[in-house]
Amino acid sequence: MTCRTGYVLYHCLYRLQICILMHMKQIKVVPNWAFSDTEGNHLNPQLFDLLHELHESGKLTDATKKLGISYRHGWNLIQRWAEFFGTPLVDMQKGRGASLTNLGEKLLWAEERVLARLGPQMESLASELNLEIHQALRSDTPVINLFASHGYAVAMLPSLVDELQLNIQYMPSSEGIAAVERGECQLAGFHLPTQLSGSDIYAEYKERLANPDLRIIRFITRKQGLMVASGNPKQIRSLSDLDREDIRFVNRQAGSGTSALLDELLARCTIDSKNIKGYTTREFTHSAIAAYVASGMADTGLGVEPPARQFSLDFIPVASEHYLLICLEETLANPAMQRFLGDICSERFSDGILTLPGYSCDRSGEVIPVSELFAELEG
Repeated sequence: MTCRTGYVLYHCLYRLQICILMHMKQIKVVPNWAFSDTEGNHLNPQLFDLLHELHESGKLTDATKKLGISYRHGWNLIQRWAEFFGTPLVDMQKGRGASLTNLGEKLLWAEERVLARLGPQMESLASELNLEIHQALRSDTPVINLFASHGYAVAMLPSLVDELQLNIQYMPSSEGIAAVERGECQLAGFHLPTQLSGSDIYAEYKERLANPDLRIIRFITRKQGLMVASGNPKQIRSLSDLDREDIRFVNRQAGSGTSALLDELLARCTIDSKNIKGYTTREFTHSAIAAYVASGMADTGLGVEPPARQFSLDFIPVASEHYLLICLEETLANPAMQRFLGDICSERFSDGILTLPGYSCDRSGEVIPVSELFAELEG
């Protein structure tokens, strides 16, 4: 970016910062931005926290108090960044509070999109590192390897199970199921819509789950819907609005369960995807879809409800689906697996899941044959 004064160039580096919480012996991987100009000057990335709080409160006094920094330090941060870019990031008006300028908004949403897009990869890396710590300490806590498509309930699992070390790796459900069959993990996660009898999705999973040694573990149900700006300014009511000339859409990556769900629903509504502006624009997580819509780059996208609420978007439900776990029958007798099943049958688990908007428990922990699942779905 070339600024009007000084012709300063900047670039963003994406670094990983590893935080070790010693009392829990856990690692958390977090992003850290680095800005520099052609002369090698660097800026404090704490500004992103300040921009976020200013966006929420509209007052520098409230924002600095929330961050635990002085008003003067916050003011200096804003001034140094304005000098760096050659243009203000915050508009301060006496008696009217503070608001972000266009550049300030763009920087804030850039950070939100990075966090949303890379969140699953950071969680997977943290899980790998935690497993290595677990092994180095020679802990006798049993380990369960779960390979799954990313989901909010899955991400919450480590806080809802007792006396277990969960190694969660995010990947396409097809790869996770194959890993279970090869013995590389004990559990895999995937999701199926609740009412799409005769769909290509059902046919694909019937073939993928044909191994008679596989068993289904019920986990949770969740709603998928259209995320739209607060107040729904474009008056989007259903999927039938997606081919309107004034609607910009953002899609999930090809091969994802949400993308497959969208294609099936569009076919049933006889909507041609070629008529949807932005159908080929792809993001890799539900959070990234929400951030994309919240930043104004799209009018709507399909995803689950928690990130919609996180980004203050409205949510229009269009389908429900089961998020399920798969395992080999022989692993069910393992004491660690029995402990895991007991945990997800517990009141603690259901109470945790119910904190997620649009999520519910449906016989969580119940083990059934694959054939029984499809008999129920298609009954």
